[in-house]
Amino acid sequence: MNKQNLYRIIESPHITEKTSSLSINNNQVVFRVNKSATKNQIKKAVEELFSVSVTSVTTSISKGKTKRNKFGSYKRSDFKKAFVSLKQGDEIKFEGIS
Repeated sequence: MNKQNLYRIIESPHITEKTSSLSINNNQVVFRVNKSATKNQIKKAVEELFSVSVTSVTTSISKGKTKRNKFGSYKRSDFKKAFVSLKQGDEIKFEGIS
């Protein structure tokens, strides 16, 4: 796979308080991924981009919230999250992301 396809699969890291505690306690990292990406594609992309060993991948689709403003209501887009478990001793650092 070339780098462009890898970056199409993994869109961005999903950083929240809950995912930060997962990375510290369970050695897991959470990414927002393309909705059509499979677990095997996600595993290969993470291993190639970050040079780590992946033990398992779990995915979930989060439904977009319905928001309202003075012009009416609208729905945010649904997105897919991938919970990637890393081999003991491997880690991924996201520097400068807040």
